[in-house]
Amino acid sequence: MKVMIRKKSEGYEAYVPKKDMEEMVVEMENDGLWGGWAKLANGWVFQMPEMAADTRLPITVEARKISSGEE
Repeated sequence: MKVMIRKKSEGYEAYVPKKDMEEMVVEMENDGLWGGWAKLANGWVFQMPEMAADTRLPITVEARKISSGEE
């Protein structure tokens, strides 16, 4: 699923164009955003792609949704 990531003063924000949804990233598996899972404020969890820590933002990536927070 396409996910646009941008940096805001309070942290990372994810925009999912397919759902026209913007949510803050509230939890991450790794210190950085890349290569692990990232949980959004609505409970969705995405497996983020491996990328360099200094990747310029905003960027649109292909991320796999691994949870919708409804379990």
